[in-house]
Amino acid sequence: METIVSIKPLLAVLSSLLAVPLILRTGDRPNLREACSVLAGVVKFSIVMSMVPAILSGHTIEYTLVSFYEGVDIKFRVDALGMVFATVSSFLWIVTTFYSIGYMRSAGEHAQTRYFTCFAISLSATLGVAFSANLITLFVFYEILSLATVPLVGHKETAEAQEGARKYFLYLLSLSKTFLLSGIIIVFMIAGTTDFQSGGLLRSQPGSPLLFGTFFLFLFGLAKGGVMPFHNWLPSAMVAPTPVSALLHAVAVVKVGVFSILRVVFHIYGVDLMSRMGLGIAAAYVVSITIVLGSVIALSKDNLKARLAYSTVSQLSYVILGAVLLTPSSMVGGIMHIANHAFSKITLFFCAGSLYCAAHKTEVSQLSGIGKKMPWTMAAFFIASLSMIGVPPAAGFTSKWYLALGSMEAHEIPILMVLLVSTVLNAAYFLPITYKAFFEKEAPEEGHGHGEHHEETREIPMVVVPLVVTAIISLLIGIYPDYFLSLAQEVIR
Repeated sequence: METIVSIKPLLAVLSSLLAVPLILRTGDRPNLREACSVLAGVVKFSIVMSMVPAILSGHTIEYTLVSFYEGVDIKFRVDALGMVFATVSSFLWIVTTFYSIGYMRSAGEHAQTRYFTCFAISLSATLGVAFSANLITLFVFYEILSLATVPLVGHKETAEAQEGARKYFLYLLSLSKTFLLSGIIIVFMIAGTTDFQSGGLLRSQPGSPLLFGTFFLFLFGLAKGGVMPFHNWLPSAMVAPTPVSALLHAVAVVKVGVFSILRVVFHIYGVDLMSRMGLGIAAAYVVSITIVLGSVIALSKDNLKARLAYSTVSQLSYVILGAVLLTPSSMVGGIMHIANHAFSKITLFFCAGSLYCAAHKTEVSQLSGIGKKMPWTMAAFFIASLSMIGVPPAAGFTSKWYLALGSMEAHEIPILMVLLVSTVLNAAYFLPITYKAFFEKEAPEEGHGHGEHHEETREIPMVVVPLVVTAIISLLIGIYPDYFLSLAQEVIR
């Protein structure tokens, strides 16, 4: 495997950060400000995609920004796993920017310049995590992302929003400063470096109680992954505007969490060490609890964004489950679910935002008959729901197929049962929404007290177009999974 030295990873990280001064300077000219955001997104995505041929050829791309002393440096490394995450996040930033323009204007949100500024910083941090070459670099950008997204969570500046932002901040910062940082220090003391290595940095180490416990410091310290019981920050962050929820729960924050856990599994511990210590199966049962309980709680929520939030808690653990089962099929399924979940879940959140902007509906119980007035929104919601459930040909089917194969390869029938039960629960909390929208009549009282009658409802084109695009893509990557499948297979090669 050839290593290519190139500044491209740094340029990909900086492209959105360099847009921040432009966004701030053009804050009084919304069209120009938003054009800067879109342009930065296009540049970032173009740089990321320019590295794809080298990665698919089995090469890695590296660039060292600064070395403090031996074993401690800020360094970038682009490989197949990082490319999966970078492709998804850089592309969806473009889509989310267009969606944000329509949403923020139609909802009359304040502080839009601050919003787009924090968005740009967040995407720089996200790419920094995707292209980190070691735990030190990952930790730096992980923390930057936490800080940059606090103003987004508290954007509305209400008492509820401030409380949600405070909880978000305390959860993520306290756990990263204790569990995660402790894990990084232990790895550095054992190995003398924290660099990610194919096969695992610690693969030659003998199994020990210290290494066993340290893995769970990473699993829970990377709280953005939403593993129970350290998941409560995620539903609390639902006070944010819907585009922020889409960013948090489909692209940047939560995917940074599970992506970082996959880095630890594949490139710090390695499959061999995980298997020798029995760590994989132990972790699989831990995250299985999250998969089932998250779905059960989602089933009980009437607020649409809360239902989607707990669905995210459950679905994130599919990614981790695939990695820790340590079989070829399960690992491919877990890696692919990073992309499949991202496109499907962002569609669902976009739909929730469309319902709020056009009809001021926030509760599932308010959606009877809304499909006749908002057919594009609810059709996209249905397609994305099928992906979350795992119905072919939607993207989620591919992930669940590989996860199911992986559980059988591992001879873990209880894990297979968890996948089947969670799929039934997925259907139970998603399909009734589509049924209500298209097949129930609007109750007479539902037209009052919620902002508008259904008959006055009109879809907003600037909001609807992005969600239709992401819904179509969630179908296409289910029918044509080759790109993400090739990258996933390159990771486990």
